[in-house]
Amino acid sequence: MRSVPPPSTRPASAVQAALVLQICAVTALTVFEQARGERLAQEIAALGGDPRAPGAQALVGPVTVFAVLVILVAVTTAAAGAAHLVWLARARRYAAETAGAPSRPSSGAPGSRPSAAPVLAAWFTPGLNLVAPPVLVDRLWRASRTPADHRASWLALLAAWWLSWLAALALLLRLFLSPAPGVTDLTGIGPVELAVVTVSALLCGATVRRITRIQTESVLHRVRTAADPVGSEVQGLAYQGF
Repeated sequence: MRSVPPPSTRPASAVQAALVLQICAVTALTVFEQARGERLAQEIAALGGDPRAPGAQALVGPVTVFAVLVILVAVTTAAAGAAHLVWLARARRYAAETAGAPSRPSSGAPGSRPSAAPVLAAWFTPGLNLVAPPVLVDRLWRASRTPADHRASWLALLAAWWLSWLAALALLLRLFLSPAPGVTDLTGIGPVELAVVTVSALLCGATVRRITRIQTESVLHRVRTAADPVGSEVQGLAYQGF
């Protein structure tokens, strides 16, 4: 039997850290929008696009702060997405390695490792990326040898995460695509958008933690089974995957 060590927690930790930074960045932008956005938008509109108009210099500071906050939101969102893709690809590879551990020798053959192409296609193919990512994550859950009696709670978590993600996407697209009758704010981001983005990020982090924990416990369970098959079978009855 080939020994497979527990999975590295660094990719999962990177996802968690990136999501926390994303929430902080969106919160800061929302606070700025609520406190200064409407007045700043009106002041910018009053300049008529002339940077040399009277009062333009007084707006350099607030505009710079706004620009920095927007950049931070974009960077942290991209970082969270990249970290999640890396974690998902590595978790799928680990699930494939542990699934083959009892029967395949450690040959190192490239064909034994799943490609990252399905992960990229699931997230970046238009239309497909509305349904494929949760399906891919669910397949990873099943490949991680989890107890079947916990599938209901897993599906509830997975559905809540993906629906909140779609809701956040819809709200942000509405802000950018819907015509604005007048200049009332800078981005339109408010408490509702912040709440939905925060919930989506927290649920995403929960799915990552759950699969990482399950993969770790699955390895430890197989080690106990190999050492004491009878005792491990009894302990397995009380196994909790979440």
